[in-house]
Amino acid sequence: MTIQEKPYPVVSLVVDTFGEWLKHRRELKEMREMDAANFDRIASELRMSSADLEALVRQGPHAADELPKMLQALGIDQEDLARSEPLVLRDMERVCSLCNHKRQCDRDLAAGTAAAHYEEYCGNADTIDGLGQR
Repeated sequence: MTIQEKPYPVVSLVVDTFGEWLKHRRELKEMREMDAANFDRIASELRMSSADLEALVRQGPHAADELPKMLQALGIDQEDLARSEPLVLRDMERVCSLCNHKRQCDRDLAAGTAAAHYEEYCGNADTIDGLGQR
């Protein structure tokens, strides 16, 4: 067995997941302790409302994990988009993070049917279609 192999992958997964959960709880605590003026300033710098920023923080660091997969399924190069339209990509990440259709999206991505169905539920569908890269 090499050093990189984990002898107990399930235990490692549980420990890693719990560690992520604790980190997220600390982030939420820090957010609650921040005064409103600083929080509003940060939200403004990110070009979003305080309510949206709070909702994003509550969703956690993996809330937009579907977006890169969706872009890839649609043949859109995320790196090119980040270079050419960084604010558009940031807004798409925000929309994805706050999405209520994660299960449908995850199912379609796993089945390879996302390109055929995303317009039915994806909050970024209009933006994606506007990119003209399909």
